Amino acid sequence: MADDLLVIIPTRGRPASVPALVQAWDDTGATADLLFAVDTDDPELAEYKKHQAALKGDDRFRFTYGKRRRLVGTLNQQAAKAAKGYRFLAFMGDDHRPRSAGWDERIRICLSGGPGIVYGNDLLQGEAMATAVAMTSDIVATLGYMAPPSMVHLCVDLCWVDWGRGMGRITYLDDMVIEHLHPANGKAELDAGYEEVNGDAMVTADSAAYYEYRDGGALEADLAKLRQLVEEAV
Repeated sequence: MADDLLVIIPTRGRPASVPALVQAWDDTGATADLLFAVDTDDPELAEYKKHQAALKGDDRFRFTYGKRRRLVGTLNQQAAKAAKGYRFLAFMGDDHRPRSAGWDERIRICLSGGPGIVYGNDLLQGEAMATAVAMTSDIVATLGYMAPPSMVHLCVDLCWVDWGRGMGRITYLDDMVIEHLHPANGKAELDAGYEEVNGDAMVTADSAAYYEYRDGGALEADLAKLRQLVEEAV
């Protein structure tokens, strides 16, 4: 079914990413639904709404507006809602672009065997970090979130790899390219959004939150739930 996979993109200050992502969907023949989650206090809010109006009638593309919760907070809010209606959920940043034809169908195929996680090659971190990720929605329903809420923006891509490896249900597809257009690889300008989330304060806070999650018992508690989920699905 074309409506069993939802890609959630929390976005702020980058309305130009909307037509670029729509073009990427068209170029790759994607049928997955795409939800742009926009902050109501975004300085570029009017531009987002113009793009929404231009896309009216194409059911693949949707917009939701709410108070600013930062990336993890917004993703978790939308994923918790969507887990009730979608079999598969995915996250991309507004600086990701799918490049491989049929990438969304490959996600469906990889996840059709039961609880699990799949990610592709972002041409920056590769297998090391799932900077864009897809998972079965029962993972979100089981944990109550799509990313550990102790983090704001960074390091959640490490958590997704930890989950997948820890539950023994992860697939990395090197030839499925979901390109990450980031200043670190010279593919994006350093704008206010990047400056905010890659500043020393955010790096320090989210890194500390990740290590506490990984080493303080919370990861093992989540993995116990996920392993039980896998056992029940067998």
